[in-house]
Amino acid sequence: QVQFMESGGGLVQPGGSLRLSCAAPGFTLDYYAISWFRQAPGKEREGVSCIGHSDSSTYYADSVKGRFTISRDNAKNTVYLQMNSLKPEDTAVYYCAANLMRSICPGTPQSYEYAYWGPGTQVTVSS
Repeated sequence: QVQFMESGGGLVQPGGSLRLSCAAPGFTLDYYAISWFRQAPGKEREGVSCIGHSDSSTYYADSVKGRFTISRDNAKNTVYLQMNSLKPEDTAVYYCAANLMRSICPGTPQSYEYAYWGPGTQVTVSS
Protein backbone atom coordinates (compact mmCIF):
# COMPACT_ATOMS: atom_id res chain seq x y z
CA GLN A 1 0.00 0.00 0.00
CA VAL A 2 1.35 3.40 -1.00
CA GLN A 3 1.91 5.80 1.88
CA PHE A 4 3.17 9.31 1.36
CA MET A 5 5.11 10.81 4.23
CA GLU A 6 5.49 14.53 4.82
CA SER A 7 8.18 15.96 7.10
CA GLY A 8 9.97 19.20 7.88
CA GLY A 9 7.23 21.14 9.59
CA GLY A 10 7.67 23.01 12.84
CA LEU A 11 7.37 26.30 14.65
CA VAL A 12 9.02 29.28 12.99
CA GLN A 13 8.89 33.03 13.48
CA PRO A 14 7.36 35.30 10.83
CA GLY A 15 9.88 35.89 8.09
CA GLY A 16 11.54 32.54 8.68
CA SER A 17 11.95 29.53 6.41
CA LEU A 18 11.16 25.84 6.38
CA ARG A 19 11.67 23.08 3.84
CA LEU A 20 9.03 20.39 3.66
CA SER A 21 9.78 16.97 2.22
CA CYS A 22 7.41 14.46 0.62
CA ALA A 23 8.63 10.87 0.35
CA ALA A 24 6.85 7.77 -0.95
CA PRO A 25 8.83 4.54 -0.57
CA GLY A 26 8.11 2.13 -3.41
CA PHE A 27 6.23 4.73 -5.48
CA THR A 28 8.04 6.66 -8.23
CA LEU A 29 7.04 10.27 -7.69
CA ASP A 30 8.47 11.49 -11.01
CA TYR A 31 5.78 9.68 -12.97
CA TYR A 32 3.06 11.93 -11.55
CA ALA A 33 2.12 15.51 -10.86
CA ILE A 34 2.69 16.00 -7.14
CA SER A 35 1.03 18.76 -5.19
CA TRP A 36 1.23 20.31 -1.78
CA PHE A 37 -2.00 21.21 -0.06
CA ARG A 38 -2.61 22.86 3.28
CA GLN A 39 -5.49 23.03 5.70
CA ALA A 40 -5.80 25.57 8.47
CA PRO A 41 -8.22 25.08 11.39
CA GLY A 42 -11.77 25.81 10.32
CA LYS A 43 -10.82 26.23 6.67
CA GLU A 44 -11.05 24.06 3.58
CA ARG A 45 -8.03 22.29 2.20
CA GLU A 46 -6.35 24.41 -0.48
CA GLY A 47 -3.86 23.57 -3.19
CA VAL A 48 -0.62 25.46 -2.62
CA SER A 49 1.79 24.23 -5.26
CA CYS A 50 2.17 21.56 -7.93
CA ILE A 51 5.04 20.09 -9.95
CA GLY A 52 4.32 18.13 -13.10
CA HIS A 53 5.73 14.90 -14.45
CA SER A 54 9.46 15.33 -15.11
CA ASP A 55 9.16 18.93 -13.92
CA SER A 56 7.11 19.74 -17.02
CA SER A 57 5.13 22.46 -15.25
CA THR A 58 4.70 24.13 -11.89
CA TYR A 59 1.91 25.99 -10.19
CA TYR A 60 1.77 28.28 -7.17
CA ALA A 61 -1.22 29.76 -5.43
CA ASP A 62 -1.19 33.56 -5.50
CA SER A 63 -0.84 33.59 -1.72
CA VAL A 64 2.57 31.85 -1.87
CA LYS A 65 3.92 32.96 -5.25
CA GLY A 66 7.42 34.38 -4.91
CA ARG A 67 7.89 32.88 -1.46
CA PHE A 68 7.51 29.12 -1.97
CA THR A 69 9.44 26.90 -4.38
CA ILE A 70 8.54 23.32 -5.29
CA SER A 71 11.20 20.93 -6.56
CA ARG A 72 12.08 17.26 -6.99
CA ASP A 73 15.12 15.13 -6.27
CA ASN A 74 14.54 12.01 -8.35
CA ALA A 75 17.60 10.27 -6.91
CA LYS A 76 15.97 10.53 -3.50
CA ASN A 77 12.44 10.10 -4.85
CA THR A 78 11.43 13.17 -2.87
CA VAL A 79 9.48 16.34 -3.59
CA TYR A 80 10.29 19.46 -1.60
CA LEU A 81 8.50 22.67 -0.75
CA GLN A 82 10.90 25.44 0.21
CA MET A 83 8.97 28.06 2.14
CA ASN A 84 10.55 31.46 2.72
CA SER A 85 9.27 34.71 4.21
CA LEU A 86 6.69 32.75 6.17
CA LYS A 87 3.63 34.58 7.46
CA PRO A 88 1.21 33.70 10.29
CA GLU A 89 -1.42 32.97 7.64
CA ASP A 90 0.77 30.14 6.34
CA THR A 91 0.02 28.24 9.55
CA ALA A 92 -1.64 24.94 8.60
CA VAL A 93 -1.15 21.22 8.24
CA TYR A 94 0.62 20.60 4.95
CA TYR A 95 -0.02 17.50 2.88
CA CYS A 96 1.43 16.07 -0.32
CA ALA A 97 -0.39 13.81 -2.74
CA ALA A 98 -0.19 12.37 -6.26
CA ASN A 99 -2.50 13.32 -9.12
CA LEU A 100 -3.69 10.06 -10.69
CA MET A 101 -5.67 11.90 -13.39
CA ARG A 102 -3.11 14.39 -14.77
CA SER A 103 0.66 14.46 -15.17
CA ILE A 104 0.84 18.24 -15.51
CA CYS A 105 -0.23 21.19 -13.40
CA PRO A 106 -2.83 23.19 -15.38
CA GLY A 107 -3.97 25.28 -12.45
CA THR A 108 -5.21 25.12 -8.90
CA PRO A 109 -4.80 21.55 -7.61
CA GLN A 110 -8.17 19.92 -6.97
CA SER A 111 -8.29 17.50 -4.04
CA TYR A 112 -10.57 15.02 -5.79
CA GLU A 113 -7.90 14.32 -8.42
CA TYR A 114 -5.36 13.29 -5.82
CA ALA A 115 -4.59 10.11 -3.90
CA TYR A 116 -2.13 8.64 -1.43
CA TRP A 117 -2.50 11.43 1.10
CA GLY A 118 0.02 11.37 3.91
CA PRO A 119 -0.71 12.26 7.54
CA GLY A 120 0.56 15.80 7.01
CA THR A 121 3.11 17.96 8.78
CA GLN A 122 2.21 20.91 10.99
CA VAL A 123 3.62 24.34 10.12
CA THR A 124 3.12 27.05 12.73
CA VAL A 125 4.27 30.60 12.05
CA SER A 126 4.18 32.65 15.21
CA SER A 127 6.27 35.04 17.23
